[in-house]
Amino acid sequence: MTDDQQSLFSQDAVAQPQAHYVVGKVVATFFSSPDSFYKVLLVKVAEQNIDWHEDEIVVTGNFADIQEETTYRFTGRSVRHPKYGTQFQADNYQNETPTSRSGLIAYLSGSDFPGLGKRTAERIVDTLGEQAIDLILADPKVLKPIGLRAGVQQTLLDTLRVNNGLEQTIIGLNAYGFGSRLAASIYAKYQADTLSVIQENPYQLVTDIKGVGFKKADQIAAQLKIDPRSPERLKAALLTTINETCAQNGDTYTTAEPLLTATMQLLEQARHVQIDPQTLADQLIVLAKENKIVGDENRIYLQPVYEAEWRIAENLKRLTTAEQADVPSERAVERAIQHVAKASNLTYDDSQTQALKAAISAPVFLLTGGPGTGKTTIIRGLVALYAELHDVSLDVNQYHDEAFPILLAAPTGRAAKRMAETTDLPASTIHRLLGLTGREDGPEQPTKELDGGLLIIDEMSMVDTSLFQLLLQAVPNQMQVILVGDKDQLPSVGAGQVFHDLLASPALPQIELTRIYRQDGDSSIIPLAHAIKDGRLPADFTVNQSDRSFISCNANQVNHIVAQVVAKALKKGFTAEQVQILAPMYRGSAGIDQLNQTVQNIFNPLKTAKQKHLTYNGQDFRVGDKVLHLVNSPENNVFNGDIGQIVGIDLANDPHNEAKKDQLVIAFDQNEVTYQRSDWNRLTLAYSMSIHKSQGSQFKMVILPLVPQFSRMLQRNLLYTAVTRAEQMLILLGDPQSFERSVTNESVNRQTTLTKRLKQVFTDEVAPGERVERPTSQAANPPADDQVTTSNPATAPSPNSAGADLATSDGPADYRLTPAKAQSGQIDPMIGMDGVTPIDFMPRVAGA
Repeated sequence: MTDDQQSLFSQDAVAQPQAHYVVGKVVATFFSSPDSFYKVLLVKVAEQNIDWHEDEIVVTGNFADIQEETTYRFTGRSVRHPKYGTQFQADNYQNETPTSRSGLIAYLSGSDFPGLGKRTAERIVDTLGEQAIDLILADPKVLKPIGLRAGVQQTLLDTLRVNNGLEQTIIGLNAYGFGSRLAASIYAKYQADTLSVIQENPYQLVTDIKGVGFKKADQIAAQLKIDPRSPERLKAALLTTINETCAQNGDTYTTAEPLLTATMQLLEQARHVQIDPQTLADQLIVLAKENKIVGDENRIYLQPVYEAEWRIAENLKRLTTAEQADVPSERAVERAIQHVAKASNLTYDDSQTQALKAAISAPVFLLTGGPGTGKTTIIRGLVALYAELHDVSLDVNQYHDEAFPILLAAPTGRAAKRMAETTDLPASTIHRLLGLTGREDGPEQPTKELDGGLLIIDEMSMVDTSLFQLLLQAVPNQMQVILVGDKDQLPSVGAGQVFHDLLASPALPQIELTRIYRQDGDSSIIPLAHAIKDGRLPADFTVNQSDRSFISCNANQVNHIVAQVVAKALKKGFTAEQVQILAPMYRGSAGIDQLNQTVQNIFNPLKTAKQKHLTYNGQDFRVGDKVLHLVNSPENNVFNGDIGQIVGIDLANDPHNEAKKDQLVIAFDQNEVTYQRSDWNRLTLAYSMSIHKSQGSQFKMVILPLVPQFSRMLQRNLLYTAVTRAEQMLILLGDPQSFERSVTNESVNRQTTLTKRLKQVFTDEVAPGERVERPTSQAANPPADDQVTTSNPATAPSPNSAGADLATSDGPADYRLTPAKAQSGQIDPMIGMDGVTPIDFMPRVAGA
């Protein structure tokens, strides 16, 4: 549930301008979000200044642990919901602590205070009076005359403190304007220190809490009268700019000039206060000392991304240099290939045989090729070949509690499903393989150690720097790793171009498949894809083929023509699952949003007024709709890019709905998942989707509109990726110039240094003056501020130059290891000892 779409009942409510209050006793809690503070309450009204004449009213908002039968004062506004009627939308509240004798006794003898019965509660109130709770919180010694047992007294104190502390925290977060999910994330991070952290440095939220941007923190800072030139504000703006710049471009680093320029604009536009450029540049040095950024030559990285590139290179070297057990001979491999070919009724040509030999013999191997070049054939062959060479049964049912020795994975659920279908073996997403939760509120580490002999990853072009680093970290030394992908497809959504950079490294064995095998006599889709890859459109591009057609039209005509094409496809027996519209952008007359609505009304129209449907975020969801899951949800075995179908809708007012909540039931390939309203922001209609989201999938028919309105997105790898999603039919719409522009506009490589790191690690050429805070596998103590140095560090320019030294060192770093430096943490004494254990230094015993 997003912050501006959080209400269970008040979605699309129309707010009245005047703020009011309601005082009343909470009768019931209709809804309480399990992962935020959002609640829907029924309140018996005692006092109010709104136009309300009923005894009870529904109140919505962010609340701590609301106690039923307790009186609260809610401030906010009345709203009129088109479905649920008038409600009170609270933007804050306070506990009207019971001050009457009977109210206090009822509260203290309630379920929150086990062991504290009514008679004891009466003694407390009679002894301490109507201010009993305030007196107890101020000085617990006032309870001594009551004679409570130690355990009961401690429970009383703890509960009063928690209730009071959490409540005051949520009240404070409400006052700062945080929605339910962000309030929950903030409290989960800081607990009782939440308000003091925010008051001391609201910019800390930018670093610690995903979803809190610089502008929000800046608004709070302005409320708190924090100096707009404060170092914390400048540092937060720099980190925000690095994040946004790298995320927008997919880069793993930026450089000082654009960073400082963009940061200056952000700072001055947000508070309209002029900032000294040198002061801003100085804060880059401070961020380096705090290990939040790293400078290397003229490049500036976020520290986790910098470390990820190094660790990828180091782990790859570890895997390629580890001693391999039971390495088959060349002759054994040749015989096994012959057996596999015969068993599969295949004849491998020379290039395929070479690929199989090279891949099965290498600790790490890269396999790339375009559509129809036989990547799937090689994957199947490698699985069978490994089983033949290592006497492994491919019947997974035989393994029971043992780990199956062959691991297959892909970045998305759809790609993993295709991998499983082509190999007849289990395949999973990389996230599920590693036990990653998919949560975005902090850095993740794999929860599973990989166990097996062979790991094959498909669709490697979709894997970003962070995920690949986590994957390699979990791979043991003896496991062979084969990475398969199409180098000409779109790069990952996340930072980096991992597969591209790996292929650019001569240190890793690799083969590119170029011969086209999957091509029927009348097929034109695969030759078209290869022509696009080569930077040209074929001469017959606009000439209709048996499996491909081109329809010339402008942007305003796209929606109408797509409707005609889909209607004809439906008459010919195509299903919504088989037909996929791909588009580069969401908005506009030819965008994804409009096309989704149009195609939904063809494949799944509302047939009667009584047909169940739900509206959310501008989309109408109906039973039978094709929907796309937008994030990773490993807890439900559903991942970003998975396509499902709505098979059930339960409305809150349905008599049979025991949950009394609106919910959707969606069937995916692997399971059914029930979505509460708080989860609906994870879904969107999938009749039309972005080309990025389609990666790893194949569809019987693809409809692809390209028009000038998409001009900023038109690049060769985008068009190539879209075309290669089509299995049997491809319908191209738009103007030829847009397609021509896509082909000629070769995508610019991202700014990354993974290839450089591979070269440095594999050739051991990290010379003095080049290495900058290179991470090691052993955790070193963080150095003090006055010990932080880098050699030849990145430069953060003042207004007139390319550089202020990020490390502020007075001279080149000294990397000589001394006892003093080891003890102080300046240099890790285990540097260069990655993967070494004490066992490696033990003398070998004959026969052991």
